[in-house]
Amino acid sequence: MKNFLELVRGCLVDIREIMPWDLAERRHENPDVMIVDVREPDEFAAMHIAGSLNVPRGILESACEWDYEETVPELVQARQREVVVVCRSGYRSVLAANSMLLLGYENVASLQTGLRGWNDFEQPLVDNAGRGVELEDADVYFTPHLRPDQFRPK
Repeated sequence: MKNFLELVRGCLVDIREIMPWDLAERRHENPDVMIVDVREPDEFAAMHIAGSLNVPRGILESACEWDYEETVPELVQARQREVVVVCRSGYRSVLAANSMLLLGYENVASLQTGLRGWNDFEQPLVDNAGRGVELEDADVYFTPHLRPDQFRPK
């Protein structure tokens, strides 16, 4: 049996990761790059990269195909586009990028360090209304908050 991080590491054999500064450069060089944010809708509403597409990890595979309630036409038609998948920390995005690779996406990468790293690189984030999010507010948001029952028992 694998744990979560072992599952992620296993996908890294096939998945390319890019750093936040690479994504900033790619967006400058290729305005057509598609950024797919696989976090949950409430996470996306709080803050995200402007212009990114929210497709939660739980529906990603059906969103990538025609004829499903979750179908996202822009995503289905992006198999030849440059796609960068993002999440909070860069783990869910690796799993999502792996699924997309298996579904025939030709140029997909995962944002290493996720939106936490994007914020650390002082790149802009916006809320659901399109207003800029202050770096300090994003720092607080991205700081893990574990409840006592979420820690491994001793």
